[in-house]
Amino acid sequence: MSSSVQPMRVKAAYHRIVDIFQSVLLVSLAAASLVALMRLGTEELTSLVRELQPVHLFFTGFLPAAAVIFYLMRRPCTVYLTDYACFHSSFNHPLARIPMASFVEHNKKTPSMNERSVRFISRLLERSGLGEETCLPAAHNFVPTHEYCTLDNARAEFELVVFSAIDDLLAKTGIAPDAIGILVVNCSLFCPTPSLVDMIIHKYNLRGDIRSMNLSGMGCSAGLISVGLARNLLQVAPRGSHALVVSTETITPNYYVGNERAMLLPNCLFRVGGAAALLSTSPVNARFRLKHLVRTHTGAGNDSAYRCVFQEEDDEGNVGINLSKDLMVIAGKSLEANITRIGPLVLPLREQLLFALSLVARKVFRARTKPYIPNFSKAFKHFCIHAGGRAVIDELQKSLSLSDEQVEASRMTLHRFGNTSSSSLWYELAYMEAKGRMRKGDRVWMIGFGSGFKCNSAAWECIEPAPNADGPWATSIHRYPVVIPDVLKH
Repeated sequence: MSSSVQPMRVKAAYHRIVDIFQSVLLVSLAAASLVALMRLGTEELTSLVRELQPVHLFFTGFLPAAAVIFYLMRRPCTVYLTDYACFHSSFNHPLARIPMASFVEHNKKTPSMNERSVRFISRLLERSGLGEETCLPAAHNFVPTHEYCTLDNARAEFELVVFSAIDDLLAKTGIAPDAIGILVVNCSLFCPTPSLVDMIIHKYNLRGDIRSMNLSGMGCSAGLISVGLARNLLQVAPRGSHALVVSTETITPNYYVGNERAMLLPNCLFRVGGAAALLSTSPVNARFRLKHLVRTHTGAGNDSAYRCVFQEEDDEGNVGINLSKDLMVIAGKSLEANITRIGPLVLPLREQLLFALSLVARKVFRARTKPYIPNFSKAFKHFCIHAGGRAVIDELQKSLSLSDEQVEASRMTLHRFGNTSSSSLWYELAYMEAKGRMRKGDRVWMIGFGSGFKCNSAAWECIEPAPNADGPWATSIHRYPVVIPDVLKH
């Protein structure tokens, strides 16, 4: 674990113990005061009130009322998820569902790919957990691929994916485009001019005073970063305002044509996908309530964390994303840091105390005991783990002691859609709803990882489950879950 994470965890555990002690003390004092008042008779209380001056009586009632009003005015507005929509391909879209054999054959015909790289890709796909229906953009169906990875084709992919998702979302919610006051878009590797938010504003004729943000280079966890940014902007917007959050990754211009193994991984895992979500401070027609959102960054002064997902050129000058062999170790440490912060917000008191005491025993008193892993199943009914790859899901399932059923949505999303980057969490939420597993009051934990290195998580509470299975799983949910052979799962 990095040196920056250890003090943070010990400090968080210390503060949690102090907070618990203060809460117990305040409750005890309040109870003692109430008992003392009850012991006083009616005559004693009446006599005490008569002795008070009118100004004292005024302030006795005014100050508490003023304090309550001030608290209510300054309290952050609750943010709701009105609804969301995910892009899903159809035969009318210029996207191709790429079976494994076709993908391998395509790489064989790519002039810059050597035989060793093709064998590596073939073995990787066998263990990837991806199915035969994942989609690649039209440009990736031609040889040589890089000649078709043009700016126009990249824009076409973005427009197809994002506009389809937004159209579905507006149809679901019935919200007029001019009611949207905030727009946040995240796409890590494609950042054209005019910006992606400008493309959306132009397409839907959004308001001239809209607050728009375009996030790039922030990796697969950028979806939750966008939600957090939209939440903060909604706090200073008029009550009842709406924020549109769009998460996608345009992969047309980012196909790696070299032979570095660590840079071939994204070619095999990333697929076309995107999602649009409508947030609001109005509870009208809301389907989820945002309870907590926690962001942790472990890249400060840590070169291995900073460079574990790194865009660079290989020795031949080919640009690609280099995924470090230490990625899973770094992801595990980043998850620990995030758990330290979100645990006290969501876990029952017993789990918090056990975790804090275990941490203090190991870090302060140097006790040789295994770290206590909190039982997050007591806080959440559903888990959305970023479908970044088989190894990511395996590592988090092991770290959090989750059952196969609890990570089913992540595995099936990876199988059906591949790694759709920041939008994968919404496909997983859609899977649970399409299966009819979501109930009113259920809590959902979204966990995403991103370059830098970041781990972000969000806790949602269901207000109203989806009335039907419409969405990205509409034509395939009846076939899932599928059995993943052991060679893929392990």
